Amino acid sequence: MHKQRRFAVFLLSLLFLLCDNAFAHPALWQVQSNSSTVYLFGTVHLLPNDTDWRFPALKQALAQSQALYIELTDDDQASVTPLVLRYGLDTEHPLSTQLSEGDNAALTKAAQLAGLPGGAATLQPMKPWLAALTLSVAPLLKAGLDPAEGVDKQLKTQMTNAGKPVRGLETAEQQIQFLADLPSPIQLAFLRDTLRDVDKDTAELLSLIDAWKQGNVAAIAKLENDELKTREPALYQELIVQRNANWAGKIKDMLKQPGVTVFVAVGAAHLAGPDSVQAQLAKLGITVQQD
Repeated sequence: MHKQRRFAVFLLSLLFLLCDNAFAHPALWQVQSNSSTVYLFGTVHLLPNDTDWRFPALKQALAQSQALYIELTDDDQASVTPLVLRYGLDTEHPLSTQLSEGDNAALTKAAQLAGLPGGAATLQPMKPWLAALTLSVAPLLKAGLDPAEGVDKQLKTQMTNAGKPVRGLETAEQQIQFLADLPSPIQLAFLRDTLRDVDKDTAELLSLIDAWKQGNVAAIAKLENDELKTREPALYQELIVQRNANWAGKIKDMLKQPGVTVFVAVGAAHLAGPDSVQAQLAKLGITVQQD
């Protein structure tokens, strides 16, 4: 149940790149309809500032594109903080009262490993979904990884500097409210899964990083989507399938605009597996080719 810890860009994703940069070649796809073109590119949201992930075909696609679409653009602290306070806190029901004795012990351990100021007490006013995301992200921030260096951030800066519009497929409030509206049992399952995996995140991330850099879409699907689909099929439908279908519909509308070339960059897991954006486009009669 890992994808839900990564899809909210405002709280960052759990991906960073530590491998040899020389052979980085993430996957890139192209959709064409008459005179219009849409490029699809999977992103990671957290990485060191010395990572070189661009390659010639990607550079050309960006140069040709008239606009960039990313998951959301309003993920700055000033916009997100009020939303987190509104949707992520529940002071009337402390987190510990919703967990078993064993879960509370695991929560204390996870908070210590994450280096949270105040330990588990910091998490008490949070709803389970926010506590899970906090426990996932905090160790990476503690390690000094820079969210400003994420692939989506760099693409946004590049296109903005080129005078090209950058638009969001969703808004920060939509993403946060989506998590906040998850039924309590699903939120708690999300948190418990985070607590179970707190000791193995680094090894799993390194495997995922290798897959992304190599453009190994099958491996990304196995690492990112398969476990969520098996453990929490209802949540998988909400977080992956439904959102991918929504984005496919938006891409179909983009292709209706004659002579348009746009670049769409979303989390890599959304472009992997049998329920990917590409698969949703195929259901709409739109063929996607990998470059």
